[in-house]
Amino acid sequence: MSREPGQEERGGARRTAAERAAARSGWAVGIATAAYGISFGALATASGLDVWQTCVLSLVMFSGGSQFALIGVLASGGVAAGGSAIAGAALLGVRNSFYALRLSRIIGPGFWRRTAATQLTIDESTAVATAQQEPRAQRIGFWTTGLVVYIGWNITTLAGALLGNLIGDVKAYGLDAAAAAAFLGLLWPRLKARQTQAVAVAAGFVATMLTPFLMPGLPVLAAAAVAIVVGVLNLFGRRSDPPHPEAIPMEREVEP
Repeated sequence: MSREPGQEERGGARRTAAERAAARSGWAVGIATAAYGISFGALATASGLDVWQTCVLSLVMFSGGSQFALIGVLASGGVAAGGSAIAGAALLGVRNSFYALRLSRIIGPGFWRRTAATQLTIDESTAVATAQQEPRAQRIGFWTTGLVVYIGWNITTLAGALLGNLIGDVKAYGLDAAAAAAFLGLLWPRLKARQTQAVAVAAGFVATMLTPFLMPGLPVLAAAAVAIVVGVLNLFGRRSDPPHPEAIPMEREVEP
């Protein structure tokens, strides 16, 4: 068995291209998501938190959905709703535990590495990492996205908190849709198989229907349960569906 001349160089070039693509995705998603921090900073101060409380919340909690759930309940119920606000934020943050299970293999061993990765395990870093096919590209996607979002989110949170009501309605700037649009851009190419389409539709439908009736966090957990059931049982799958990129084994071309 011998390797075809020049194959190693070509393989290296392919890996380099994949890594560059992962880094670009990380920067794009990270910047779009970080911009959303301006709206959080402004809304947090409007809900009764001061600038320092708002910034500490972003530095320590660093989970956009949980942060918005917290200040949303505080804004409607004040200090008396603190218990419900914390419970809702915690429920919504449970999803990151499932992400950690999926990312464990990508992150690799090492106490300090895993400790740092814990703070950066969010929707966006998970999405960018799992969208890549090669292990090193997955790691680059995770760390690039996580760090760009973390640094940018905290900077924009401070800016939004300082500006407060001076910037007016944050929705007028489209910042409330930037992160969702970037996430959808990553998700869309993966919805090729009928099974993945069914999972997305079923989970989205359940979350949408339950949101007006349940406390923040519960609709997301219910949607996750539906996605697991539909996905595990393969209710709408078929053999002709294209396989998930991660299910395709990486094979080298060799000559006999």
